[in-house]
Amino acid sequence: MFRTLMSSRRFAPLFWCQFFSAFNDNFVRNMLTMLILFRFSAEGASSKILLATLVFVLPSIPLSALGGEIADSHDKAGVARRLKLAEIGVQIVAAAGFLFSSLALLYVALLCLGCVAALFGPIKYGILPDHLKREELVSGNALVEGATFAAIILGLIVGGFAAAEGRSAASVVLQLMAVAVACYGAARFIPPTGVGAPGLKIRRNVFASTVAVIREVRTDDRQWVGALGTSWFWTVGALTLSLLPVIVKEKAGGGIDVEIAINLFFAVGIAAGSLGAAMLSHGTRIELAPAPLLLLVMAALAIDIGLVTHAMAPATSEVPLTAFFTSMIGIRIALEILVYSAAAGLFVVPIFAAVQAWAGEDRRARVVGAVNAMNYIGMVGGSVVAMILLQVAGLSESATFVILGLANIAAAFYFFRRLPANPVAFFLRALCRILFRLEVRGIENLPAPGERRVIAINHVSFLDAPIILSLMETPPVFAIDHTIAKAWWVKPFLSIADARPLDPSKPFATRALAHEVRAGTRLVIFPEGRITVTGGLMKIYDGAALIADKAEALITPVRLAGPERSYFSRLDAAKVGRRLFPKIVVTILPPRRISVPPDLKGRARRRAAGAALYDIMSDLVFETSNLEQTLHEAFEACARSMKGSRTVVQDPLSGPMTVRRFRIGVRVLATKIAEVSEEGETIGLMLPNANGAAVAFMGAQAAGRTPAMLNFTAGAQNLVSACQTARVRLVLTSRAFIEKGRLQPIAEAIGAVARIVWLEDVGGSATTADKLKGALLAGRPLARRKPDDPAVVLFTSGSEGAPKGVALSHRNLLANVAQLDARFDLTLADMMFNPLPIFHAFGLTVRCASSSIRRLCTTGRFRN
Repeated sequence: MFRTLMSSRRFAPLFWCQFFSAFNDNFVRNMLTMLILFRFSAEGASSKILLATLVFVLPSIPLSALGGEIADSHDKAGVARRLKLAEIGVQIVAAAGFLFSSLALLYVALLCLGCVAALFGPIKYGILPDHLKREELVSGNALVEGATFAAIILGLIVGGFAAAEGRSAASVVLQLMAVAVACYGAARFIPPTGVGAPGLKIRRNVFASTVAVIREVRTDDRQWVGALGTSWFWTVGALTLSLLPVIVKEKAGGGIDVEIAINLFFAVGIAAGSLGAAMLSHGTRIELAPAPLLLLVMAALAIDIGLVTHAMAPATSEVPLTAFFTSMIGIRIALEILVYSAAAGLFVVPIFAAVQAWAGEDRRARVVGAVNAMNYIGMVGGSVVAMILLQVAGLSESATFVILGLANIAAAFYFFRRLPANPVAFFLRALCRILFRLEVRGIENLPAPGERRVIAINHVSFLDAPIILSLMETPPVFAIDHTIAKAWWVKPFLSIADARPLDPSKPFATRALAHEVRAGTRLVIFPEGRITVTGGLMKIYDGAALIADKAEALITPVRLAGPERSYFSRLDAAKVGRRLFPKIVVTILPPRRISVPPDLKGRARRRAAGAALYDIMSDLVFETSNLEQTLHEAFEACARSMKGSRTVVQDPLSGPMTVRRFRIGVRVLATKIAEVSEEGETIGLMLPNANGAAVAFMGAQAAGRTPAMLNFTAGAQNLVSACQTARVRLVLTSRAFIEKGRLQPIAEAIGAVARIVWLEDVGGSATTADKLKGALLAGRPLARRKPDDPAVVLFTSGSEGAPKGVALSHRNLLANVAQLDARFDLTLADMMFNPLPIFHAFGLTVRCASSSIRRLCTTGRFRN
């Protein structure tokens, strides 16, 4: 997703605009910090650095809300261009301050940059939901945060070197202006967004505006808590960046290069944490549950840094960079700052993404403006408290850092109680993603709390209920079999979930659940009533359908694929490819209503509802089958789930053929076919039901050729017509088949319009080197095909004129297989017998598809 966003115009210009803008801000801020520490008077350095923070953030308190109102009432891209043009003028002031070593001018430039940043903040974060999908929002925020802190890295480094003695003033001024112009250039490419709230009136009183938008956010408890979370992050970050340079200089003796390196560690940690947050969030889900734990991590590290440095004697001389990073205390501080900042990045990105997602489109920029104002209020308030602790209370920077750690502990308890997150669900979800590589499709189809919905799930293992529980932040009600509810190993689940035992012999329990669903309770139910022992759908009990019918609730069908292959299923090892930690895929389809004739009553209605639910669950199997692949890809996915020694096809003459031999044969034959034909060419196959036919069919698929299945019973004239219709120039067949079938006249007629290649000759030409190469490269296709490319050409019998050809795509054949999968329970223990020829549509589907390429439920042996 990162690559897609970075290559799209709807995101990339904003990314680079924010990158250059953040670089401008942090270059000037860090240059001023380093000038205070190392070139101006060092007396009161902490207060001067905190003052610089105040000067930068103070304009944001009254102007952030104004920026939100401007962004909502105007096109955000146009406003961004104007602001970045003004920023060029601000950089001229900063350049003058550096040239004349004027602390006052640098403070003025910093104040103006703070004004631009305050107005730009609601725009940059308000644009993201306008141009990005919900599932891209966390990744977009992570990239913006990553850009911000990557720019901080460069700003810290370049700003630090700019403050160093001997640096050319002209080069510093030149780079200041170049970056400002680049920022404006990127802003010009941001796509228009339109006006979110055309009728919005901008308040002239910016302070009243700020109070109003903050009050508006306060009315939504989720947004308010999220706003407090982001404010806490920026408050902690500002205090850390103000206190840490002084601690490193006075306690560890760090010079300007050490300060740059420590700030670099901080910025890298923030960027890594931001990107980690994008990886942690999956699809449309925004993970908030880890936030309190991350604050505790930050608290422990802050307290440790404070206590360790407080016990150290003041440094008497400046420590070089190499000496600092070869000392135990230097390595300890650097690593703890790296982890500390990474935890901070992981904390803030999901919370801020959630605030954006919760805000309506017509007020999103104002919400972001309110959050920004609260951020800066927190930063100013934190800086004032820190100055009181340092100047009035006389505490050291190290002691203040300890207090900051203790404050993080208090914040962790607050957000644990207030954030709308489910720690149990997050823990289960994380466990499933780590152990089973959990993949969820259609998460947006899960019902929200209060919706009248029954969630119907195919029951394949004991993992099913915990998996579903992990996907829902607000726990639903589970209906489970009353005998299962009595088992000792179910007791822990019952303690964390609202589970109701369901006894078919007690109708009052069913009625009670129906009333709860009608009242808005989400009910999770397993319609089969027990874990499958066949690998497919088992009998659907009418009670589950009756609850949905009586409650007039929609049914959300959910399919679990993968748990049946774990050791938590009831399938025998002979029926399924057992794995310790198989990949689990959860697919959630849009809700649908049970269709029952209104005139049916009593038992007849109950049976009709059960039949309708069975149809829904059967359709679920078909609709969740993977059709976005080719036949060869589907076969390989299936083959990887089986042991190489398992028999996959078998005929009376050749005997059984294992998966390993089949794959090698396919690769060797694909290579030989590629030598005598062109990619995408249609080649004829005229073979009986035998192992060789299956290998030849799949070999053609691996070679990127389209096999045309020739009906050897149609007669010479019809076969010649078929070859001409499909433009077949090469036909694969067998001498033994031609001789035993007495098909020499047909072979001679075909030979007049196409080249005949004998499989016996192909097999005889395969050298030991070919076979070794085939074994090494088994499973790799020679040519890539697409699901909608032709996979096979079938012909009519020709009884009513010349045979007519029909090209079927890979998707067509896989859809046929999926329909069989939806109605029949085929496992590894099953053996299928196919008397139909493979030039017949059904014979081909059963012979060369269902016997070897079913994606989700691996089939068993095939016998001709």
